[in-house]
Amino acid sequence: MSAFSNTPIQKIIFGSPGTGKSYKIDHEIIPNELGIDVSKDTEKENIIKTVFHPEYTYGDFMGKLVPITKSGNIEYNFYEGHFLKAIARAYKNILSAKEGEKPKNVALVIDEINRGNSSAIFGTIFQLLDRNEDGWSSYGISVSELEFHKILTLIGFEESGSFGYYKYAKARNAKVLEDYQDELSKLRINVIGSSVVGNSMHIPNNLSILATMNTSDNSIYFMDSAFKRRWDWEFINWDESKPPAPTYGNAGTLTQEEWKKLIKNLNSFIKKNHESVRGVEDKQIGYYFIKQPITADKILNKLMFFLWDSVFNRDKKPLRDILKVDNSRLITFGDFSKMHNEFIFSIMKLSV
Repeated sequence: MSAFSNTPIQKIIFGSPGTGKSYKIDHEIIPNELGIDVSKDTEKENIIKTVFHPEYTYGDFMGKLVPITKSGNIEYNFYEGHFLKAIARAYKNILSAKEGEKPKNVALVIDEINRGNSSAIFGTIFQLLDRNEDGWSSYGISVSELEFHKILTLIGFEESGSFGYYKYAKARNAKVLEDYQDELSKLRINVIGSSVVGNSMHIPNNLSILATMNTSDNSIYFMDSAFKRRWDWEFINWDESKPPAPTYGNAGTLTQEEWKKLIKNLNSFIKKNHESVRGVEDKQIGYYFIKQPITADKILNKLMFFLWDSVFNRDKKPLRDILKVDNSRLITFGDFSKMHNEFIFSIMKLSV
């Protein structure tokens, strides 16, 4: 069976407290963009929610052994974390999809993503956030036998015979494993008759990851540039105002040549103002910082927020200078976002 046409969303929605970030996820993105009908009890299982906080760990996110006492004896059970639960649910939806139908989408929702140590919480899962055009992870990661066993049992596989072999007992027909061989191979599940073996995984294309972040809290835990690059971003201003329509490119979409020129000029601008930038080498921007197509939405929410929050986070003077505005006109990211036309044109006009 060919790859699915599902388009996963991997986005951080950010803005001031109380701007409706969680509301947008629950009432707009999940029902309208992912097609998850929250009014149905069976669909509610396709939404897994968590909140990051300073004590939240990789074990809470992926899974951990927890001791329990039974009849005076101590036993250890492996309890799945929110991410493990979400990825298993996504694969289960793939295998339970009726012939000719797209698998149901799954949404993992992380509130307050920067109130926990994201680098430590995601750990090796960070590698899975790079996605191919088909929506699957570009790279896989190896997982422990405990984690892999829990994923398979949550999907609906049962151990069969020798250790490490599993069978899928809930197939809709005898061909289901063969039909989904390409999809299962992304989990490194290799079909051997009715059995499988393996211990690594990819994020499937029916799993979306949505997160919220208060811009005022961005100093609680530092998010490095590599982590930020793997997400789309969407800014919600406190007054619900929108930036003016783009006047650059073709209705805000840049060609490859225009994008390369913008990045070349922007990196020159960053280097020229190196005294205002901490770690200027890491603040240079590569051509793949934004994947095609290069739209005004991505430029504004991802590129310009990166400049505001990571490059010129300590000193906004270079931004004020190139925009020719004083301190009173460039105080918040909301102010900067409304000047995206002037900023892009000013960068494009630089001589490098």
